[in-house]
Amino acid sequence: MLPIFGLAHGREGYACATLASVSWDPELGELQRRTELAARMGGPDKVERQHAAGRLTVRERIDRLLDPGSFHEVGALTGRATYEDGHMADFRPANFVMGRGRIDGRTVVVGGDDFTVRGGAADASIFQKQVYAERMANELRLPIVRLVDGSGGGGSVKSLETERRSFVPFNPGWEWVVDNLSTVPVVALCLGSVAGLGAARVVTSHYAVMVRGTSQLFVAGPPVVARLGEDVEKEELGGSPIHTRNGVVDDEVETEDEAFGRARAFLSYLPASVDAVADRGPTDDDPGRREEWLHEAIPKDARKVYKVRDIVDAVVDQGSFLELGRRFGGPAVTGLARLDGWPVAVLAGDPYHYGGGWTADASQKVTRFVDLADTFHLPVVHFVDNPGFVIGTEAEKAATIRHGARALAAIYQATVPWCSVILRKVYGVAGAAHQNASRFSYRFAWPSGDWGSLPLAGGIEAAYKAQLELADDPVALRAEIEARLEAARSPFRTAEAFMIEEIVDPRDTRRLLCEFAGLAAPRRLPGPTERGMRP
Repeated sequence: MLPIFGLAHGREGYACATLASVSWDPELGELQRRTELAARMGGPDKVERQHAAGRLTVRERIDRLLDPGSFHEVGALTGRATYEDGHMADFRPANFVMGRGRIDGRTVVVGGDDFTVRGGAADASIFQKQVYAERMANELRLPIVRLVDGSGGGGSVKSLETERRSFVPFNPGWEWVVDNLSTVPVVALCLGSVAGLGAARVVTSHYAVMVRGTSQLFVAGPPVVARLGEDVEKEELGGSPIHTRNGVVDDEVETEDEAFGRARAFLSYLPASVDAVADRGPTDDDPGRREEWLHEAIPKDARKVYKVRDIVDAVVDQGSFLELGRRFGGPAVTGLARLDGWPVAVLAGDPYHYGGGWTADASQKVTRFVDLADTFHLPVVHFVDNPGFVIGTEAEKAATIRHGARALAAIYQATVPWCSVILRKVYGVAGAAHQNASRFSYRFAWPSGDWGSLPLAGGIEAAYKAQLELADDPVALRAEIEARLEAARSPFRTAEAFMIEEIVDPRDTRRLLCEFAGLAAPRRLPGPTERGMRP
């Protein structure tokens, strides 16, 4: 029998070996010291400067975003240490804090830039932490929330001094960033002046938010842009009033706490990943609830507008509509809601903008939104009022038909259950995009439905040009033709030919849509879509 190590050297040697092997107090003390040094971030002066700018620190942000006490940090000891006589003299943590936590009891990955450490620049970063966070979200199939503040690992010329070399640019771990768009929900909160790679991380997400006045986003900031002869401040170069209206980010809020609330709300409608389906929410709103005013919600005069958001709010579960991207692509309203508890994606036409006609911007907004719904298996409810693509010189210059065709492709490629509610106009190629005509048609029309290849206005002059020119009284002839055509285009005549399946009382819309959501729920099929989602 072999001797146990220590016993071979006698009782005294055994006792010393045993004591040494169980006393890890020095190492545990070093662990505690390093953890405390990491928690101080860039130091009291830098923390105070962050607060003076009206911004929270990354650790404060994580605490306010997540359920209390739920944050499990990964990589807290990562950073750059200096040593004297073999002992650590000082420690500067990496400028990225990440780990796992919970939002409303559901586990998520969170990663945030620490602006107090070199402003988030590359010479203070250890890029593997960002890569690890993205990969953790991907492989554990967990949503990820990015708290972006600074260049987020982007460039700094000071790195030439600290690293003593340059490098050929590459975006470390970008394959995980891209793949996550097709795998897990990705939220990006732009919480400071964000440039370069940080800006790319913000927009490569499903939902991005900026804080008015304290968030800016740009490819390069004012000092670099000044080399082009443009002398601009951060806000006028890349403030939220710019990027929430050009489609770069989805929403603008007034405070960081409001941004955290929007992130939590957005995630509440989605599954943890494409390998699951979203949970059903509260069912305390009666599916049979009728709003009496809906029967007169659409004006008889087709030239008058109405508030489509009021209609959406009246039909979906009370208080459940979360609009996304309100300041961009005005003719298209997009958002998430619940019907009898079931989460759905809501698309609607807004007649306050070009009568609901799709612009190039609206088409881009629709494409991205439908891709989001399809990626995460959310049934789509489409409140339709679309007189077609916007026409004219400016529309042509904006490449409206190119972007419009992409929106049509997204709708026709979507595989999620789809229900259209025709409120008023459905005209032309864009009107035809209210659903995929090759699929089973789950569709309702209100009596205000108005459809065709072209509206009568302008269409009569084009189709009856010769007759009108030869008529003794072209005004009277036009009125006669218009009356004849008005009778022929009644929605009830379309129903006679079974070219519209159901014309319904608007007050029954909620009941019918709740039934649709219930029927669609078991048809939500987990798994990745055939097409990966693009930013």
